[in-house]
Amino acid sequence: MRIAFYAPMKAPDDLTPSGDREMAGLLITALGMGGHEVEVASSFRAYDGMGDPAQQETLLKGAEREAARLIERYRAREKDQQPELWFSYHVYYKSPDWIGPAVARALGIPYVVAEASYAASRAEGPWAIGHRGSELAIKTADLIFSMTSIDAEGLEAVLDPVQIHRDLPPFLDPRPYAAEPRNDPLPEEPLRLLAVGMMRPGDKAESYRRLADCLALLKHQDWRLTIVGDGPARAEVEAALAPLGQDRLQFRGARQKIEMPGIYAAADIYVWPAAGEAYGMALLEAQASGLPVVAGRVRGVPDVMLDGQTGFLTPEGDAEAFAGVIDFLISDAGVRHTMGETGKRFVHSMRSMEKAAIILNAGLVAVRLRQQARPRSRWARLWRRS
Repeated sequence: MRIAFYAPMKAPDDLTPSGDREMAGLLITALGMGGHEVEVASSFRAYDGMGDPAQQETLLKGAEREAARLIERYRAREKDQQPELWFSYHVYYKSPDWIGPAVARALGIPYVVAEASYAASRAEGPWAIGHRGSELAIKTADLIFSMTSIDAEGLEAVLDPVQIHRDLPPFLDPRPYAAEPRNDPLPEEPLRLLAVGMMRPGDKAESYRRLADCLALLKHQDWRLTIVGDGPARAEVEAALAPLGQDRLQFRGARQKIEMPGIYAAADIYVWPAAGEAYGMALLEAQASGLPVVAGRVRGVPDVMLDGQTGFLTPEGDAEAFAGVIDFLISDAGVRHTMGETGKRFVHSMRSMEKAAIILNAGLVAVRLRQQARPRSRWARLWRRS
């Protein structure tokens, strides 16, 4: 199937690395593994992180122009070169999809969304325009893939029974991580903790602050922390971690993707409080590398871990609980090894590209069969309502 792919929050070729960009690329690859021909339709960014209604109005007008351009471009093609399906990734009130529904309606093709979230509380207030756009996209979608249980629960209240709703847990290609040989420490060496995260104001900086609070409770243990990441809040992050002692810290800055398997292989425990985290791609990478993970029980994080088996989830903001399980793991090499091996099996069997490709393909087959049975009737009702 020919698929037009769009990520309103961040394009797959965006220059700034992030988990969002990573997942967009993984979705394209997984769709390709299913035999589909994927074309990135647009790099138009619809994201407003500040809650500025004027900015959202500007983005809406720009999206309408982009949709008109794409409709004209696709209609100029021969029928056998036009998209047969539109696929949008990560739709919510801060990054609504104004483009996909319009193009799909004009071409008479199915509209599919992966990772959509619905927040009724945003219907009024500074993100009301973005909320309206995301709500229309969600209610218009023929098929929605939910990547976390919290998103799935939120959508159930607004989806029409005829819409197809499938679970698609976060995934990755575990092979580069599993292929990297483990670099275990000598008995007299300190335990090596690892944290990976962009250094941005807001949730990322808060995760680093929480990590500093947790590790301050573990000064009796012999450990070193490697930090991978960079960004505009680096000075703030360094200041938060400084009281732990410079001899315990190693700042590696931003690293290339190809370097990450080796960095995980040189660590013993992955630690990340996950403030405001949607789910956290690095948590999957750490498990694929055989690391036990300690993380906060936040939003979609439970969807990428097996609590008590591949690591530990602790109550959000509970520094003592977080420090306590790190203390336990530092003291028990056998548990670290068992959890690391369980994490590798979990990612390889349940969160792999192959598993995702099967789920995606089954959903697309279902939506195609439904379209053939009832072409476009639902579109007309929805757009009259909107």
